[in-house]
Amino acid sequence: MSSDRPRVRGVSLVELLVAIVIVGVGLAGVLAALTTATRNSADPVLQRQMLAIAEELMEEIQLKPYAAAANTAPSGCARDSFNDIGDYHGYTSGASLCTVDGTAIAALAGYAVSVSVVPATIGGVAAARRITVTVSRSGDSISLIGWRTDHAS
Repeated sequence: MSSDRPRVRGVSLVELLVAIVIVGVGLAGVLAALTTATRNSADPVLQRQMLAIAEELMEEIQLKPYAAAANTAPSGCARDSFNDIGDYHGYTSGASLCTVDGTAIAALAGYAVSVSVVPATIGGVAAARRITVTVSRSGDSISLIGWRTDHAS
């Protein structure tokens, strides 16, 4: 018993080209997703670093006395002569951060800090100050807002 039709084996050229195109489009989509994930993988680290810097400076400011006191002007980005929270108003670090005594921190190059301390009213308490610490790096920034009242008097 012989069949009138010959048996066809293999894949035609058209089927092979369609399969290659489908696999290529799929791989391109997967690689695009992996590229985006890899490129943005360091962003959470930068956000955490900026938050840690802002929290440290906010704590430093909030621990200072509320009442204004005379002091000498600091040199550079030093904060060692700041003796009340009002001294921090307008403080900026420029293109790099430094310690309290003004020593540059090389590992934090590229980060910039600015501080604003303004009189405000919170919950009916007029003797309050609103503290805003903004840390920025490479176009990203994070702002931390805190309050300080004259609770010592």
